[in-house]
Amino acid sequence: MSVLLASQIGNAKSGNFFSEGNTTNVTVVSYQHTITGTVVDEKGMPLTGATVREAGTDNGVVTDFDGNFSIEIESNASLEVSYLGYKSLTVKAKDGITITLAADPANLDEIVLVGYGKKTKKDLTGAVSQLSAEDFKKGINISPDNLIQGKVAGVRVVQSSGEPGAGVDVSIRGIGSIRSGSTPLFVVDGVPLSNQNVSAGGPNFGLGNSAAKNPLNFLNTSDIASITVLKDASAAAIYGARGSNGVVIITTKQGEKGDATITIDSYLNVAKVIDKIDLLSASAYRNAITDSSYDHGGNTDWQDELFRTAITQNHNFSFSKRTNSGNYYASLSHMDQEGIVETSDFKRTTARINAEESFFDNKRLKVKMNLTASQINENGIPNGADAGSDGQVIMHALMANPTRSVFDADGDYTNFNMNAHYNPMYLLHIYEDKTETLRVLGNIEATFRIMDGLEYKFNFGIDRSNSERNSTIYPNVTDRTPLGAYVQNNLESQNSLIEHYLTYNFDVHRSNFEVLAGFSYQKFNFSGTSFSTTNISPMGEGVAPEYNPGYSGEQSGVNGYAQENELQSYFGRVNYTFDDRYLVTASLRADGSTRFGENNKYGYFPSFALGWNMDRELFLDDVEEIDQLKLRASWGETGNQEVQNKITQASYSQSAAGGYYLYNDYNLINGIVVNRTANPDLKWEVVTQFDLGVDFSLWNNKLYGSLDYYNKTTKDAILNIPSEPLSPTTSVWKNIDGKIVNKGIEFTLGSKIVSTEDFDWSLDVNGATLNNEIKDLPVSELYSGSIAGPGLSGVAANIYKSGYEAGSFFMLKHLGFDENGNDIFEDINNDGVINSDDRQIFEGALPNFTFGINTNVSYKRWDLSLAFIGQAGGYLVNNTNLALNINNLASDRNVLSEFYADGANPQNTPQLSTLYMEKSDFLRLNNARLGYNFDTANLNWLKGLNLYLSAQNVFTITNYSGFDPLINSPRSTGGNQSIGIDYTTYPSSRSYMIGATLKL
Repeated sequence: MSVLLASQIGNAKSGNFFSEGNTTNVTVVSYQHTITGTVVDEKGMPLTGATVREAGTDNGVVTDFDGNFSIEIESNASLEVSYLGYKSLTVKAKDGITITLAADPANLDEIVLVGYGKKTKKDLTGAVSQLSAEDFKKGINISPDNLIQGKVAGVRVVQSSGEPGAGVDVSIRGIGSIRSGSTPLFVVDGVPLSNQNVSAGGPNFGLGNSAAKNPLNFLNTSDIASITVLKDASAAAIYGARGSNGVVIITTKQGEKGDATITIDSYLNVAKVIDKIDLLSASAYRNAITDSSYDHGGNTDWQDELFRTAITQNHNFSFSKRTNSGNYYASLSHMDQEGIVETSDFKRTTARINAEESFFDNKRLKVKMNLTASQINENGIPNGADAGSDGQVIMHALMANPTRSVFDADGDYTNFNMNAHYNPMYLLHIYEDKTETLRVLGNIEATFRIMDGLEYKFNFGIDRSNSERNSTIYPNVTDRTPLGAYVQNNLESQNSLIEHYLTYNFDVHRSNFEVLAGFSYQKFNFSGTSFSTTNISPMGEGVAPEYNPGYSGEQSGVNGYAQENELQSYFGRVNYTFDDRYLVTASLRADGSTRFGENNKYGYFPSFALGWNMDRELFLDDVEEIDQLKLRASWGETGNQEVQNKITQASYSQSAAGGYYLYNDYNLINGIVVNRTANPDLKWEVVTQFDLGVDFSLWNNKLYGSLDYYNKTTKDAILNIPSEPLSPTTSVWKNIDGKIVNKGIEFTLGSKIVSTEDFDWSLDVNGATLNNEIKDLPVSELYSGSIAGPGLSGVAANIYKSGYEAGSFFMLKHLGFDENGNDIFEDINNDGVINSDDRQIFEGALPNFTFGINTNVSYKRWDLSLAFIGQAGGYLVNNTNLALNINNLASDRNVLSEFYADGANPQNTPQLSTLYMEKSDFLRLNNARLGYNFDTANLNWLKGLNLYLSAQNVFTITNYSGFDPLINSPRSTGGNQSIGIDYTTYPSSRSYMIGATLKL
């Protein structure tokens, strides 16, 4: 007799039950029972959110925070277990099972951050690129934007200066705005940063106004875990009014799985200028001059005097730990970087603590804190990018007569006794520029699981900075502030953020839905003060003015300002996936800003995207060569609100120019003058973007990559244009009908060429084309890119005109020299006179093609990485060469060797022409790193030791004659961007590093 236990009968799913005689026969087709178990990684740590599915069915569950699961399955069924970044596994089901998943290196990067959430690569519908710490650019990287240089297709990172801590221009898919404001939005640990300066600017003592430094240089790059770039509108539209230039999401490190880890990383770096400008030597200069009074008997290479071998040291200490309920990460670092120009340096001390802890049943509540603080001390040089024809210290060094000496016979600095030309080393001696900036960024996140699938998140963040800049030029023998002056500039800024949002995940059969809805409020406060004194005591006498401004001198000005703006936003997003094959993403954000007119306070930014995982289709099931094949298409709108505060409102001031005589005593009464015309209709610039892409992985991830076509159009551009007749001011801020169109193709291609136990070799290549054009501009043209040089005041190199690339060049065409060495220019109107009417429009600075090549080779314990970057199709106006024109030979100054060799006449008048326009094409070995990992298996206290050698800017193949072809000096005019001007910018350096990373 067959006996079926009552419990088994109770669980019977189907069967045939009958009795015959004394025998009871039971036929059970199948029955269900409950299986429990745990999913862990190779170190035994629980995997939260792993999928456990009954093999061959849609019946599945996910593991809880402790990796536990419970599932009802049929008799004798198997379980399919999967988790992002780990190899999937199929096991025979049994109660109490512990399932261990092994990491899959090919898929560890599949979890990708997007705005207000995470997605897997297979579920992405937008153009998104994510880099982990292993992918970052090696070498000295003061700020996070340096880390992605050459790593992401369509992202161009250009130094505005090689000075330590200086600003960096980051553009994603071209230039989307005529005026300043093409920088992407940076989001650090969920806090969107302001693109405003957070360090105080410097004064202009007649040598240029030294700009504020990079606002991102407060972050310790060793703390960064990943950087995600949202390029298309589908990905960036969730950030609405600030997403038009793309979004860069920066996340910092959290506690690592396993035992607590202490990491110590230190390096020493030596840097020198990449290349010097080819000027006449002392002997060549003596042969070139016709006036013997210009031979001063010396022999000085002024570039060698000004530039030095600079030493940088960096020390970083970090601690990390992950527990069953949370994780912790803390770090402390100090960087001391000398600049390659004498007296300049950058010192930074940072501290960070990131902590996360869970509470209540099944870790229902998670609280996370990120906090970083930095103290930055900088010493600058008199090298403002906005200097006029007098130049600044680097220009004075380049122009200095090589037959002069640094010191005279008495040991004092040689006095050149020239108007607007000075001993550069003397300028450094009499000038001091010290900036101290304290910045704190922190946020607290609380995530509460209301029920399975439904979570509420609260995010509160503060970004606060205080900066003091003390600038002094002591009494001197030049005609630039000869009585001396002292200026103190102070800047205080605060960015406050409050966000609430709900996320709901649920499945309906083979459909998965993720719904996001939220609210964000952000407030920005900026204030500053400035005071100055003149006629101060000579250097070394009494108390320096930075310590006691009242010790000597006369007060020459006290100023201050304060401004505030707010951003209130509502946002939502729906992600839909059917059968892991068909993907739909739709989002909408509404932004209200105090920066815009009463009639347009709110802007609305929608996006829509589709994705198709073709590799999931039955018709590709038998194609073993395809691991992944996905098509993507997206459309969306984003905004740009980077404009000055209050430009929508009228502005008035008292002025004698508008005054009148009220009485007969002839005393003038100041009148009221309108400074700015109100425009209550001003609204955001809007960028509409279409993207079509494909992602693929072939031959077991042997070849992988993506290809995208994009079309990005800016409309409603904000410009300060001439006003209509009878307006109270000559210009007004308005949205214009013109468009800026950027379109092109991006590709990323990678291969794990060799992968064996002892030898690995991978190669990744990325590239992007760019076609930029201005359309329907309502004015004939706009100008920018002010040129410096004698007699060139008011001359602009950039032109914005319909039918041309943004920032094209506008100048005379130089045809060469005649038999007497005189300039020959093209007379386009054939009137026999060369003047401004003969200027022509030429190709601009934006390269048509940019690329990066990155390769990594490892053999046993050795590893080698090489990173190349390059560009083609762009041009630069070499304003430095213009200042070193042949006319200098007639004025006791040095000249570019090329001009003398070409036979140019020293009597030629400097004019902006194609003689100074050069191709900026280059190929550079951006970084090379060789490392060795020591065997620490027999040392229980030592987890790892890596020694490495690194070189940065190793070599550059280019025909450009300036310091660096990858440069852009800020020479804007009227608020319009300048593009492709190189004016004696602080040069970049070539550096060599030795370092060690120790893990305990």
